[in-house]
Amino acid sequence: NRVKRPELVEAHDVTAADPDFLTYLKGVPGTVPVPRHWGRKRKYLQGKRGIEKPPFRLPDFIFKTGITEMRAATAEDEAGMSAKQKNRARVAPKLGSIDVDYRTLHDAFFKHQTKPTLTEFGDLYYEGKEFETLKASHLQPGKISERLMEALGMTVMTPPPWLINMQRYGPPPSYPHLKIPGLNAPIPEGCHYGYHVGGWGKP
Repeated sequence: NRVKRPELVEAHDVTAADPDFLTYLKGVPGTVPVPRHWGRKRKYLQGKRGIEKPPFRLPDFIFKTGITEMRAATAEDEAGMSAKQKNRARVAPKLGSIDVDYRTLHDAFFKHQTKPTLTEFGDLYYEGKEFETLKASHLQPGKISERLMEALGMTVMTPPPWLINMQRYGPPPSYPHLKIPGLNAPIPEGCHYGYHVGGWGKP
């Protein structure tokens, strides 16, 4: 009973100069935790070596202006030029070769421009984050959707099938502070611990 939130205590916290104060700081709302890669032997982002970087892609609001077709046509013209003509064009370039309507450019940047996805407060980059699909952005870890509950034949009072293994091996490594009923959070009212049908395992 030394701390209010014992689920925040980790094994290496005992080596701190003041473990009680460290646990208090962890429990303050809005505290950003130290990145988990600090204690790993492998350096940060070393796992990205073999991943091929995709080519740059123009945002949709710029692509719709038709600038890519104009640049492709200019590149085709340059491909048919001799070295002498290329040098002459480089020294004295012709202005206005790419003619884009100013109204189209104005609308692209001031009307149709979209904001890129930004990270939230305390959200840190980790390896493979850019490969996550935006379709799963509305899902929350640990929260079972109604569709999944129906597929598993569950109700609100039914424990999830992975609860027993989590009680044995601990929470998922990617979500060490996740609140899971029956593991580090209270179970719903009317439910009981035990290994019988509908039981919530070990208390």
